[in-house]
Amino acid sequence: MEMTILYEVGESLYVNLTNHCPCACTFCLRQTRDHMENSGSLWLAHTPDLSEVLAEFAKFDMTRYREIVFCGFGEPMEALSVLLEVAKYCKAHYSQPIRINTNGLADLIHKKPVAPLLAGLIDTVSISLNTPNKDRYHELVRPKFGDISFDAMLQFAKDCTRYVPTVVLTTVATTLTEAEEEECRKICESIGAVYRIRPWVD
Repeated sequence: MEMTILYEVGESLYVNLTNHCPCACTFCLRQTRDHMENSGSLWLAHTPDLSEVLAEFAKFDMTRYREIVFCGFGEPMEALSVLLEVAKYCKAHYSQPIRINTNGLADLIHKKPVAPLLAGLIDTVSISLNTPNKDRYHELVRPKFGDISFDAMLQFAKDCTRYVPTVVLTTVATTLTEAEEEECRKICESIGAVYRIRPWVD
């Protein structure tokens, strides 16, 4: 079965490493679709190993892309060891900056601080904040780790500011009030992260 490991979104090349995710977000796109733009199905028949991922890069003209992004139908940090090796490969062979889109729960997934492992490999970490309200976060994201998840996500973001040049926390346009967005902005300022309101996608 052919799998979509790399796929294009705009001028970026996305890396789809896993189906696994510790969350069951009420708004997750994979509940209503199996692809992004022209990607083909992003459901993976199995979790690809390093050799499978690296072999895919030979199929793409890397000069066409402005950025490499770890983001697929699962949480990319679930495949941390492969992600780090792929990032090392990309840093050695290509000039594009590298971003990870994540739920920020890597420390809970791996039971250790993960941010230090990203130093020198990742240029941007984009973390889904979703809401400034801890209780509302757990209602929306439904993380398997329970009530510790919100604080763990913020701690991961704060840790990343020491090791990654750009740390971004995001919410979705139209889902929060202006007052809630201002709370999010203050959270970002307090930990040294950038606040971004990303467009709603059906």
